[in-house]
Amino acid sequence: MADKKNYYEILGVDKKATPDEIKSAYRKLAMKYHPDRNQGDAAAAEKFKEINEANETLSDQQKRAAYDYELEHPGMSGFGGGFGGFGGGGFEDLGDIFSSFFGGGFGGGARTQRSAVGEDIQREMSLSFMDAAKGCRKTFSYNRNEPCAACKGTGAKDGTEYNTCGKCNGTGVVQQVQNTMFGRTIRQMPCPDCGGNGRVIKEKCGDCKGRGFSRKETEVTIDIPAGVDTGSYMKKKGMGQAVQGGTPGDLIILFRVEPHKIFTRERFDLKIDLPISYKTAVLGGVVKVPTIDETFEFTVPEGTQSGQVFTIRGKGIRSARNGTGNLILRVIVEIPTKISRSQRKELEKWDEDVDLKQYDRMRRYADNVEALYGEKPYEGK
Repeated sequence: MADKKNYYEILGVDKKATPDEIKSAYRKLAMKYHPDRNQGDAAAAEKFKEINEANETLSDQQKRAAYDYELEHPGMSGFGGGFGGFGGGGFEDLGDIFSSFFGGGFGGGARTQRSAVGEDIQREMSLSFMDAAKGCRKTFSYNRNEPCAACKGTGAKDGTEYNTCGKCNGTGVVQQVQNTMFGRTIRQMPCPDCGGNGRVIKEKCGDCKGRGFSRKETEVTIDIPAGVDTGSYMKKKGMGQAVQGGTPGDLIILFRVEPHKIFTRERFDLKIDLPISYKTAVLGGVVKVPTIDETFEFTVPEGTQSGQVFTIRGKGIRSARNGTGNLILRVIVEIPTKISRSQRKELEKWDEDVDLKQYDRMRRYADNVEALYGEKPYEGK
């Protein structure tokens, strides 16, 4: 079990934690690391996935008992592939865990029959910046094991032709006894004849040949809400892999949002670097600024400095759950890279007419340099 994650440490609970304590710890962590609260944070998304994985095991009495056993006795699992699987077929029910592992005792009660659950399917979907910000509808296709319509996923003819398994008497599990150097060991494992279902098909379904599913291309349409970001995801229940006699897994769509030529975003706020001319910065002026749907006229105040930030309320991304973000403008005063000879002369004359007192930062800098070093940093000022 050296390669297994410690679910107790992930949830921050003691190994003897009660179900209520586990539930409480899970809810707090899920709220903290939920993708909606950590847009674009890959580490938080991975942490959220681990929290759910830990809760899924520790909140189920049988899964937790099997997990605890492997945690305490690494390498002694009787389930072939280790905890959580059986031959890759998606069997999840590990059965009752008996009370005595050494010395020959078997104290388990009656097994609770549970259906298997198919594997989830994860697909990544690329969205344009605008589609993600405004919301959209997307249709796409993917291949999956789809439940057989003829037998309703049971694998049996007409969905009813099966008998109780004779090997496990319908319990779905069998005992395995081994004599080891540590003593006599009794393990409980899924029945090899029925795969843990407790039933054996009497007559196989003619459509799916008893598998309970067929490989098909599935088309799905999803309505993506406004405001999704990279790392956001949607889940379509029952649209994952089907499994014989069980419940299909889920389809998980993970979004990746493409960059925009003008906008960047921080949660539901839009950000723009707004370049303006030297003249506009000094004298002020009007510049057209885009939003998600349209443009508007923004008045640049006289004397605006490069790097100055302006926040326009309610011009960001609209979200049904989180309201509307803001538009954040960062002004960049752009200096011409090339000027003509006549422009140079005019600029030099203009600079001669401007007093150092008209510059706030330059004046403070000059005063400090002169006070410390006795020299003026700007020629002619």
